[in-house]
Amino acid sequence: MKTQDTFQYAETHEWASIEDDGLSWVGISNHAQEALGDVMFFQAPKIGQLVKQGEAIAVIESVKAASDIHAPISGEIVSLNTEVDASPEIVNEKPYAVWLFKIKPTSEETLKSELGTLMSFEKYNSSAGA
Repeated sequence: MKTQDTFQYAETHEWASIEDDGLSWVGISNHAQEALGDVMFFQAPKIGQLVKQGEAIAVIESVKAASDIHAPISGEIVSLNTEVDASPEIVNEKPYAVWLFKIKPTSEETLKSELGTLMSFEKYNSSAGA
């Protein structure tokens, strides 16, 4: 996995660490976890689930609120982080080190076009008010 400076960010506060083969590790930004407060529960998508970019596919709940997690790219859910299921509060401790699920992109062409809608760390931070 790469670092937060090399991740791609969605306007909905998800980050994607996109590997050379297109596999994307997905988590939430520090801005998102701070807005949520103490995370208490994570409802993950299903392995094998087909998702479209921007679609709400999971839910994260805190003592303050529940928030949808959106797919930053289109593809298939291929892995879930079971550590988050057992201890969801780790998202607050290290939001850029804790991934929630992995998405295998629909196709290389789709991934390339969708990457154009995501933001760099610098651009995300300026738009998120961080």
